[in-house]
Amino acid sequence: MEMGAIRRILKRAKRWHLVGEGFRPLKERRRVGRALTHEEKVRLLKIAESKPEWQNARLAQILALNTTMRGCEIKGLHWRDIDLVNRALTVRRATTKTDAGERIIPLNANAVSAIVELYRRAQMFDGIEADHYIFPACENGRIDPTRPQTTWRTAWRRLTRAILCPACGELQNPGEVCQNEKCKADIRSVKSSTSGLRFHDLRHHAITELAESQASDQIVMAIAGHVSPKMLAHYSHVRMDAKRRALDALASENSGNSYGTNHDTNTLPAAAAHPQVIEINGRLVGTRTPDLHRVKVAL
Repeated sequence: MEMGAIRRILKRAKRWHLVGEGFRPLKERRRVGRALTHEEKVRLLKIAESKPEWQNARLAQILALNTTMRGCEIKGLHWRDIDLVNRALTVRRATTKTDAGERIIPLNANAVSAIVELYRRAQMFDGIEADHYIFPACENGRIDPTRPQTTWRTAWRRLTRAILCPACGELQNPGEVCQNEKCKADIRSVKSSTSGLRFHDLRHHAITELAESQASDQIVMAIAGHVSPKMLAHYSHVRMDAKRRALDALASENSGNSYGTNHDTNTLPAAAAHPQVIEINGRLVGTRTPDLHRVKVAL
């Protein structure tokens, strides 16, 4: 990205040709994003509820999964951006990456529940003014609602890497032996399925679920904001896979019905004759004036 900015500056100054021939860019990461399985999503939400210090990460996770918002957009939310009457929130240009990111997102029941919990928490430290941040900064135990939270990286990393001991079921960080003094089971082979999950992957997962629900590209872009053509192409494949799975399930359900084409070519019974009215413009034989005549013909 930095070299891309330098290249554009030099091209505008008409100096890129002096160095461009010998420039060899590094390979860009082509990973679009990661979508969770249903089990991983439920597990992540359940584990996030287990520790109070993960509250911010948990509530931000719920908003990302139910609104497609980026982390920077969630951190930049003010209370003036929330409209609980119409169940919607506004993502302003100052908090998003592009002009297309400025949008209004409807809120479903999960998102409303998370915002209500955030509001009740904000009431405890008088942080519910219109210009206060929903996720306020907190340093040395002091909450400042006039500044946004900078990161929840530490909590997110611990949340996604947390494992359950298969012997005693205690939640803990990865290690060699269980932290439970009474257990001490070998947990070296136990790994979290969400280890390495980026917070931004929650946005990808939400858009994937939108695509699997057969939402059109226009609806996806209206809710998610800027979506690159590469990502739209990826979600088109997601939609096709969802359709294919639905049709495969239909085929498996009908496989026992023994329906074939034996009767498809049988002659259909002849339809009963119905009288039709045919309008004829012209002159009757033997008449002196033209006229419009209706003749009933049984077909």
